Amino acid sequence: MHLVDHGFIRAVYNNFHDLGGGMYRLSQPSPAQIRAYKERFGIKTIVNLRGDHGYGSYAMEAEACRELGITLVDHKLYSRQAPNLPTLEATQALFDSIEYPALIHCKSGADRAGLGSVLYKHFRMGVPIAEAKRELNWRFGHFRIGKTAILDYFFERYLADNAKEPIDFMDWARHRYVKKALHQDFHQLRKENGIGDWILDKVLHRE
Repeated sequence: MHLVDHGFIRAVYNNFHDLGGGMYRLSQPSPAQIRAYKERFGIKTIVNLRGDHGYGSYAMEAEACRELGITLVDHKLYSRQAPNLPTLEATQALFDSIEYPALIHCKSGADRAGLGSVLYKHFRMGVPIAEAKRELNWRFGHFRIGKTAILDYFFERYLADNAKEPIDFMDWARHRYVKKALHQDFHQLRKENGIGDWILDKVLHRE
């Protein structure tokens, strides 16, 4: 957990932020951090955006949740591809069904946690996408370099279409959004950014 999964960094700074409405975003929490947040905020649910992975941090998180009576939900998102419609629908349903207060996290609390936070603010709190997308920001460790910029481009495409003809976000996702086409456009517009990819993959070790 500490060496291979870089838990030693998160022990010092775990990118914790209050999203409002009883939801908090952060990086992968350690058992000690889970206990602390349970005691401080009364956490009832943890949404793990990494999915069931092979690092010790997952097993320790699951064990801590069992001991503390916290529901652990594995809901995998991706940092280098835009979400598809089933994922958006499942995410909306998830936020409507879990018990709050809750934590939402990925590894670093930057990219997938940023995506999840945008969707949470829009689906659960009714915040417009234009405002909610601020959760994808350098302040949380998300940088518009490399392949993770696809997350910004996804929401920007919606906002561009909405500016031409106002449309609800999920109506857009169901009737206008084509993931494959969006990815093709993104890669055509995006210049090769070897340095950006190297920083994300090799320096920051983002998943």
